[in-house]
Amino acid sequence: MPLHVVACAHGTDDPAGRLLIDGLRAASAAEAGRRGLEVRVHEAYVDVQQPALDGVVAGLPAGEPAVVVPLLLSTGFHTQVDIRAAVDSRPGTRAAAAIGPDRRLAAVLAERLTGADIGDGDHVVLASAGTRMDRGIQEVAQVAGWLSEEIGRPVTLGFGAAAEPRIGAAVEAARAVPGCRRVLIASYLLAPGHFHSVLGRAGADAVTAPLLPSPIVAECVVDRLFGALNMTR
Repeated sequence: MPLHVVACAHGTDDPAGRLLIDGLRAASAAEAGRRGLEVRVHEAYVDVQQPALDGVVAGLPAGEPAVVVPLLLSTGFHTQVDIRAAVDSRPGTRAAAAIGPDRRLAAVLAERLTGADIGDGDHVVLASAGTRMDRGIQEVAQVAGWLSEEIGRPVTLGFGAAAEPRIGAAVEAARAVPGCRRVLIASYLLAPGHFHSVLGRAGADAVTAPLLPSPIVAECVVDRLFGALNMTR
């Protein structure tokens, strides 16, 4: 019997972003199968799009195990409140951890910066959507530390909402650093959408593309799924 996997994303109005998230679901199912786990993946969202997470979980067959896997990069309200409530509402349902933090994601970010022709005097700001939860902020800071090691220069933080500093202020602070040639935003987002548009208006010299498409992200998603099942493969 396939395992029910509810791959839950935030949701976006951006058509390109929707396609990339759909692609991540498909890639994650394929990666799980490659590792010997048969899954039935269900689409769900916590905002903007339908079907809503709570309805998807409620509609799963009774008595069959399920895992809600967040297609979200960090711990936040959606993982700790929305997903937790959905999981608690149905016996036999577990929640996986968010995709990040993961050092492999920092390597993808470094590749994106290489594509932006990062050079001497360029200051990097790692930009996340943002959360009010300290744990989520610390997770983003961990990725910034890994990215700094990957590219061999300091990386500061900026957030699109909820947390401080906001991305515009982070860009201004970076530009004020003596010797700064350009300010580059490393987009710690999965796909295009509202928050990537916010980054584009923050005044940086360049903004990298989001993490998707990348097979690394699907690998991280399936690692979280296996972690929720207390399995390694």
